[in-house]
Amino acid sequence: MFSAFRLSQIPAVLLLLATVTFAGKRGISPSSIREANPPSASAQSSDALAPTPPMGWNSWDSFGTTVTEADVRANAEWMARNIETYGWQYIVVDMEWFVANPTAEGNSKNAHYVMDENGRYIPDPARFPSSANGAGFKPLAEYIHSLGLKFGIHILRGSPRQAVEKNLPIAGSSYHAADAANRSDTCPWNFDNYGTDPSKPAAQAYYDSIATLYASWGVDFVKADCIASRPYKDDDIRMLRQALEKTGRPIVLSLSPGEAPIDKVAELRSYAEMWRISDDVWDLWHSTVSYPQGLNDQFPRAAKWASESQPGHWPDADMLPLGYLGPAPGWGQKPRQSRLTHDEQRTLFTLWCMFRSPLMMGGNLPKSDEWTKALLTNADVLSVDQHSYDNHQVIGGDDVVVWMARAPQANQRYLAVFNRSDKDQAIHYEWKSLGLDAAAYNLRDLWQEKDLGLQQSLSASLAPHSCLLYRLEQ
Repeated sequence: MFSAFRLSQIPAVLLLLATVTFAGKRGISPSSIREANPPSASAQSSDALAPTPPMGWNSWDSFGTTVTEADVRANAEWMARNIETYGWQYIVVDMEWFVANPTAEGNSKNAHYVMDENGRYIPDPARFPSSANGAGFKPLAEYIHSLGLKFGIHILRGSPRQAVEKNLPIAGSSYHAADAANRSDTCPWNFDNYGTDPSKPAAQAYYDSIATLYASWGVDFVKADCIASRPYKDDDIRMLRQALEKTGRPIVLSLSPGEAPIDKVAELRSYAEMWRISDDVWDLWHSTVSYPQGLNDQFPRAAKWASESQPGHWPDADMLPLGYLGPAPGWGQKPRQSRLTHDEQRTLFTLWCMFRSPLMMGGNLPKSDEWTKALLTNADVLSVDQHSYDNHQVIGGDDVVVWMARAPQANQRYLAVFNRSDKDQAIHYEWKSLGLDAAAYNLRDLWQEKDLGLQQSLSASLAPHSCLLYRLEQ
């Protein structure tokens, strides 16, 4: 349950100064500020679940709905060996893990579902062999925990249509599935579930029943979909959070898709640790359609939402479509290396970090090349995402964009410059024009891992779609 005292009541500066930070050297990681093992099942405040933006891996960008237990284990093992010490810790199985005949893009009208006698989806044992005989995800979660990682799953709001049509009993209650359902309320892009009728106690009972099941499996993270936008379902969000609290297990709640309504930010903070600011972002620079979105489309959204981040509650810019997206990506049909150029990949990672977005890697980790691994293990850059504050856009526009943030050390700042245009851009800024008071700053290029010495101004040239990221020290 939430405690009466919330970390969000503490000024962000004090929280960040109290946090152990990176020493600015390669190889020093966020793992120093968290326990290596999953937390106990004792109740915690929502703020304590995600004091910094969650970092992990999600199966959607590489496997769509086809992911198997072997795939999940392989990605978890690679994370534990290669990047866990840098703060990467969540392994999240995305949608339709309960479908016996999955397709990469999912959302099929012909899906064959696997569920228990109480109308709750359970893993398909053909895809997840350790789930057989009623074990569910518990054996897989235990294995992931043994690696020092945490385990998450994707769900959709509402209850299974088949459970409603069969009127199966709701576990732990006297209700049945039909008592909880609103058959006229369905997800616009998915056929799995009926919506709930929040005026009926059975709706809360159903959410309670699935939360109890997930807690018994050892789930640490729930990504709830078709709930944060188109339509925004405040009652379902509230019921799901209450159900998770009742289990006594600390479980991060992530809400999708986006854009979540910014006028509901107080409510979002009350119930969730992270929520999406856009529809799915894929390996595109710019999109002319609503789905998917591209990297360049995120700049105005990040600027709008930046001030709404606070410890425990994070606007989410979506997954990182980096590295190898395959063998069955959820969009784009063909398996592939990310179509973003190297400059664009750094720009995406830098914007996400300056915005303090959760970082959920979408690429197939065991197939990561050295470039991708270097993106995921730059401790200086990750420190921006995990420990900066007062993050905001200083200069906006379609060509050059500048962001600033404060570092935990009082004499340091972070500065990012982005070239959104298709042409080279030469820049020159006096420090005062960026709101900085000192006459000169010592600069460190965080991507090049190079100290540039004392600089009285900033001059540089940026290639199209590229960026610069500096730490400034007075």
